[in-house]
Amino acid sequence: MLAAALLALAAYVGIVSDLEHAIAQDQLHRTLSDQLAAGTAPVSEGDVDDVLLPNGAPVAQLTIPQIGLDETVVEGTDSSNLAHGPGHRRDTSLPGQAGVSVVMGRRAAFGGPFARLEELSPGSRFTVVTGQGKQTFEVIGVRYAGDAAPAPTKAGESRLILETARGPAFVPHGVVRVDAELVTETQPRGARYTTFPTLPPSDKELASDTSRAWALVFALQLLVVVAVGAVWTYRRIGPRQAWIAFVPAGLLAFLVVADQAVRLLPNLL
Repeated sequence: MLAAALLALAAYVGIVSDLEHAIAQDQLHRTLSDQLAAGTAPVSEGDVDDVLLPNGAPVAQLTIPQIGLDETVVEGTDSSNLAHGPGHRRDTSLPGQAGVSVVMGRRAAFGGPFARLEELSPGSRFTVVTGQGKQTFEVIGVRYAGDAAPAPTKAGESRLILETARGPAFVPHGVVRVDAELVTETQPRGARYTTFPTLPPSDKELASDTSRAWALVFALQLLVVVAVGAVWTYRRIGPRQAWIAFVPAGLLAFLVVADQAVRLLPNLL
């Protein structure tokens, strides 16, 4: 049972999570493109009707040709949001707006969009498209724990910080940050209702979303029910019927468990 669970977890992380990420990105890109065309893409923490943006809403298109990245950025940075793509930290400005913007992304699971982030070097340029147009940024440095942060932004300046896990896949030993400054016109900062003190702990770097632990418990209960049903069918009806009925159900149950287990891992993995 344990071996099967570990196999399902490996299959989910290596195959299913990438597929889930690709499907989510396709849907998010379509939604953002429609909003940009209609002039309704968000420019603050609220939508055009001033309703707070839900977690997972698309807010920007991040394109970094040097590392083959073209991803739709979502609002929110907890584990579930970063399963769909890079996430914008809610308490910071949107990319291109006055102030500092923070965008986090996974290093390995769910497509690992930020896997090659450390390959960027000072002088590299990339773009972000938001409801305020196309913004161009230039990398000013890559830093790790203990490195000095750039000087604070001045009035009218805009900086974007890209963050992901540092170290081998699924064995992080810190956070890598890429600092980039806006080289095009700075946009006005939209209203922000979330502040760093009110930011949920699950939205911070390398945080886990323990609020989803209950879902893992239910998934494990489902797995137990399937296992009991398989044993009962094997003994009372026959092995052939048990295989036919419960192999698909067992695989599905294992994948559900793996899905919930992965979402409890740190958000930048």
